[in-house]
Amino acid sequence: MPADADAINLTHHFLIAMPGLEDERFARSVIYLCEHSARGALGIVINKPSDINLKHLFDKVELPLGREDLMGAPVFQGGPIATERGFVLHEAVVAQDAPPEETVYASTMTIPGGLEMTTSKDVLEALSTGAGPRKVLVSLGYSQWGEGQLESELAENSWLTVGADAAVIFDTPVEERYERALGLLGLQSWMLSRDAGHA
Repeated sequence: MPADADAINLTHHFLIAMPGLEDERFARSVIYLCEHSARGALGIVINKPSDINLKHLFDKVELPLGREDLMGAPVFQGGPIATERGFVLHEAVVAQDAPPEETVYASTMTIPGGLEMTTSKDVLEALSTGAGPRKVLVSLGYSQWGEGQLESELAENSWLTVGADAAVIFDTPVEERYERALGLLGLQSWMLSRDAGHA
């Protein structure tokens, strides 16, 4: 049995910031982890809207937005890395007659659990025509941890983890996502202490 057989894999999980997490960028944040391995982790903050919406973003990239349902949707601050780049978290899209493992867009990460994250402009072009994935969350920037970094933050009680629920990402009002994610653990924010417990 390999030595890392008991390594945790939090791909398709939420990281929920504990009250004691002082870093303003991550305070009260819920992060969807797109990838987690021995090399590190990558995720998108799903509950920190920026001050621009999708209509504004599409104007900036000189595309019409052909989806009435997305006009006022916020663009999220996905994390402190690559904040000038767009990341589109969406439900899996499978082309007709294509094998399920083949992605529709040029640069897409398939996440076990039924979601995809696309960084190529073709997903925006699809949305501009009124097509594209039905459920989307668009962020500028992402969050990343190097090898062992997330594990040490977990050991310091900076984060709670729980299996992700797409309904929290796509169907829950932004201001309710933190409490809804905690609810997946049977918790509410008033139950959490600001101090890390050390028995």
